[in-house]
Amino acid sequence: MSYELIALLMFSSMMLMLLTGQRVFGAIGFVAVVAALCLWGDKGGFDLGYGALMKLMKWYPMLTLPMFVFMGYVLSESKIADDLYRMFHVWMGGIRGGLAIGTIGLMVLVSAMNGLSVAGMAIGSTIALPELLKRGYDKKMVTGVIQAGSSLGILVPPSVVLVLYAMIARQPVGQLWLAGIGPGFLMAGMFILYIVIRCALNPSLGPALSAEERDIPRREKMRLLWAGTLPLGIFMVMMVPFVMGYTSLVEASAIGALAAFVAALLKGRMSWRVFETATRQTLAISCMFMWIILAALAFGAVFDGLGAVKAIESLFTEQLGLSPWVILILMQLSFLIMGSFLDDTAMLVIVAPLYVPLVGALGFDLVWYGVLYTITCQIAYMTPPFGYNLFLMRAMAPPEITLRDIYGSIFPFVAVMILALIVVMVFPGIATWLPNMVYAN
Repeated sequence: MSYELIALLMFSSMMLMLLTGQRVFGAIGFVAVVAALCLWGDKGGFDLGYGALMKLMKWYPMLTLPMFVFMGYVLSESKIADDLYRMFHVWMGGIRGGLAIGTIGLMVLVSAMNGLSVAGMAIGSTIALPELLKRGYDKKMVTGVIQAGSSLGILVPPSVVLVLYAMIARQPVGQLWLAGIGPGFLMAGMFILYIVIRCALNPSLGPALSAEERDIPRREKMRLLWAGTLPLGIFMVMMVPFVMGYTSLVEASAIGALAAFVAALLKGRMSWRVFETATRQTLAISCMFMWIILAALAFGAVFDGLGAVKAIESLFTEQLGLSPWVILILMQLSFLIMGSFLDDTAMLVIVAPLYVPLVGALGFDLVWYGVLYTITCQIAYMTPPFGYNLFLMRAMAPPEITLRDIYGSIFPFVAVMILALIVVMVFPGIATWLPNMVYAN
């Protein structure tokens, strides 16, 4: 049997196992180890898994994952995010679409606290959505706002998805996180611009708060401003020393986790329940990602040994004669199609052994490509029929918001995200200028 046929058999077996509902790390790791045993015998098969484990254990930046996840859950469980939305509610409610704009701002800061899409979705649907609906905002628009805004969690640092990509692509986590800042703020700004234009053309979609609701003493406004900017202060305390070169990435993550814990303690919100929930969730998510990375490393090692990457590169560039940019666009389209059926980690682990080396061989920057992959995941999160955020929103939304409303809400925001993806592809400097500047110093 040829190596190309073996690689195809591995890929098809893995897809079949995933379609039958097996866990991502179980399906990928099982196929990798069985293939290694068949190809190289007992020693090769056992060495493969052991080698992948040792590589993972020696990867120092992996320590950042539990630190940032813990920071996010402490801030979320201690209700500091509630203060954040109240701040946006008071300061921005007086303009058309102001609460929707404030929700995007909330999502950006929640993303900087956690790095997971589900955290933003949970906070947006429980805190922002009832307030928006109660004040007459169009349910389709606000549903789309929360879904699109929560997707920023996997792009804005500390993105957990970029940690996974960094391990598989063997790229520095710090550079990837810095690369996500520019595109993340670009996309948030484009969301806000869309809301402003839509509400200017049709004020009924996002009415301003009445004068009575906005009649709040200035002292209370300033108190809310101080309380709401606390998460931003924690983020700055964590990231500024790292960007200035005073701390390593792991040290910065420890500072962030400690700052969040102290902030919750000083506000009197660090109960045993909050601590236990944050710790349990941190352990669960960290273990899940470690198993996925371990399986991905084993699968990639088999593919490297088979020469599958060279075969794919030869097929596209020599036999089909496609240009590097055409190949890159086809890769992104394949991510969009897979994202309709799979989550982001499954997509990355399935195709990374093929795509990442091919992108490098074509001469593209792998840090920049990590940002492109993440933006494509954001779009896939909201793409029917099985977009991840669609079902999260259905589970968390009130009864008056139907699945039809949820599906109908996402198309304008998907269009904005595709436009942002094109802009970052055409102007790579949006993603690369900050990491290049910081690491050059």
